[in-house]
Amino acid sequence: MSPTNRIILSLVLGLGLGAAIAALGSSDLARIVAVLQPVGTLWVNALRMTVMPLVFSVLVTGVASAASAANAGKLAARTLATFLLFLAGAVVAGALIAPLILDTFPIPSSAAAALRAGALTLNQPAPDIAPVGEWLIGIVPVNPVQAAAEGAVLPLIVFALFFAFATTRIAPDSRDRITGFFQAVADAMITIVKWILWAAPVGVFALALGVGYHGGLNAAGALLYYIVLLSVMCLLATGAMYPIAALSKDITLPRFARGAASAQVVAASTQSSLATLPAMLEVAHKEFRLPTGVAGLVLPLAVSLFRVSTAIANLSAAIFVAALYGMELTPVQIATGAMVSIATSIGSVGVSSQVSYFFGVMPICLAMGLPVEVLALLLAVEVLPDVFRTICNVTADLAVTVLLGRERRAIAR
Repeated sequence: MSPTNRIILSLVLGLGLGAAIAALGSSDLARIVAVLQPVGTLWVNALRMTVMPLVFSVLVTGVASAASAANAGKLAARTLATFLLFLAGAVVAGALIAPLILDTFPIPSSAAAALRAGALTLNQPAPDIAPVGEWLIGIVPVNPVQAAAEGAVLPLIVFALFFAFATTRIAPDSRDRITGFFQAVADAMITIVKWILWAAPVGVFALALGVGYHGGLNAAGALLYYIVLLSVMCLLATGAMYPIAALSKDITLPRFARGAASAQVVAASTQSSLATLPAMLEVAHKEFRLPTGVAGLVLPLAVSLFRVSTAIANLSAAIFVAALYGMELTPVQIATGAMVSIATSIGSVGVSSQVSYFFGVMPICLAMGLPVEVLALLLAVEVLPDVFRTICNVTADLAVTVLLGRERRAIAR
């Protein structure tokens, strides 16, 4: 049985067994639930301990890699600029559309209460939100080490970006030593996360047991809502790529749709942009007739550094968590989440979907002051939205390649 299937099975068993224990009304079984439920929170805390060093290390190596690519030529620099433009557009769309969906179609109150019942955060007060002026001042950390210790994600990311760009201006030997060190740190953190995720069935079962005991099977409705929300957000982002690609007068919208479809099938079956790269290259060459120099540079860069769905879906997941707990998000919180979403999407490539999920969503929730315990339960059903995440990424990769291919043709003329 695959790890994903084991996690889903643990979720189902935990919810069902917890609901059964509640129905039986046995005090002895209830004590067992009380003992096991904190195991889930302990498991989530084990993941939290890796967030800060992982975020910092991956950002340093990712930005350094992107800067090196930009120095490789004008096309590479334009490609990275286009990536940033797309990511910014994605998070703005997510920040506007996701709250609108949640306001128009609220999570059923009984389902929300049932899902959060097992996360042990119901009685925790919401964090105080600093005024805009204090928030702006706090973006730049006075003490980066203290920011990391306090879980201040956004200030740590700002310092990481400064540090990463500074490494691109030092001697190559020194730069290589620094990036090599942080790459090793990132690899070590990812290894730890994989160890912790190996125990995911235990952690998810413990949390789901509490959810089932306190809220019954109503939590399934909130989990289904989450799946639909993220899937819809990814589908909307995917649909937006078609008219964007059609801005290239060399390729019509129907032609782009036909070419992208073959790559999307591979993306849906593999749930990996990297595994879909050969199919995307074939589409770019045979279907779109793009210059070899464009497709050969843009698509590998896109697979390495570009994740539209990560930016929009991870921010939407954080907004869902806020709605789940009935927390009204301020513009400052949403802006913070948007910036963290863009930054963490840079380093989300090259790791499994489960690792990248916690690397992406947990820092956003921490930066926005949201509970993170419930993420373990959302992870269990993430495999379904992940299909639409990959389709969105592949479609966006092809759309960017088409646009830059048109630009290269225009320059050549």
